[in-house]
Amino acid sequence: MSWHRPAGTLATSDTLATVTPEDAGWAYSGMEVFDLEASSTITRPMDGIEGVLVPLSAREVEVTVDGAVFTLAGRRGVFDSVTDWLYVPVGAVLTIVGTGGEVALCTSRATTVYPVCHTPAADVSVEVRGGGRATRQVTNIATPGSFEQADRINVCEVLTPGGNLSSWPPHRHDGIGDCPTNNEEIYYFRIGRLDSPHGHPDGQGLFHVYTVDGSVDETVTIHDGDVYLVPQGYHGPSIAPPEYPMYFLNVLAGPADDRTMAFCDDPAHHWIREGWESQDLDPRCPMTSATGRLDR
Repeated sequence: MSWHRPAGTLATSDTLATVTPEDAGWAYSGMEVFDLEASSTITRPMDGIEGVLVPLSAREVEVTVDGAVFTLAGRRGVFDSVTDWLYVPVGAVLTIVGTGGEVALCTSRATTVYPVCHTPAADVSVEVRGGGRATRQVTNIATPGSFEQADRINVCEVLTPGGNLSSWPPHRHDGIGDCPTNNEEIYYFRIGRLDSPHGHPDGQGLFHVYTVDGSVDETVTIHDGDVYLVPQGYHGPSIAPPEYPMYFLNVLAGPADDRTMAFCDDPAHHWIREGWESQDLDPRCPMTSATGRLDR
């Protein structure tokens, strides 16, 4: 059994990738990635779901939510800058009008209605985590500590410089055994090449997932545009080869009434976190900010 979905295998008539709870075999998390063409219009009724709309390589995206109009500044690509984003409430009707480029609609089944909210790029929290070759950038879009007005959805971006790794040490949040947190997680990967602003067809990396019961233990080659579904188990590391920086968009949601991004490390590797205290951070991180790329 593999939860790896290579690029193109989740495409529909109007998306590059679509993940629904039904298709994933779980209850909450979902995602759609749209490749907008000039003057194209996408409409989605948010029936029983809340959403986080994230421009990936689209700029000047006009979005209407129940008659209220927002213009997202967006960005040239995921390796080019931090982007602004939009929270879309349960029950709203969402319309997206694009001039080109990609946007992701991250979703979760939800019931509580919160107001629509546009967050400028300058207000998005960026942090550097890890140490040494495990240094990476985490861009907190809709996480509990960065955005409180959501029901169940959590969204963040992780950027890993070429030659580094993320999702380390391996961790899980599957509610199994002694791990109390339960979140279904989607990884949407874009792999760049050198200084490319967005994903590149030649990009590739590695990703390891293994379950507590041993039913899944695989390390897969990740290509640009791949999706990996994580319903359970330890995941990590995600490895970016030299000269091929890795980006992934994480969508997490679960049954807990209080949103959380908590996780449980593999006990065999938890000690790694202590070692970071004596290691230098990779100076290439953070890689991006609201004003552009920083790691050049």
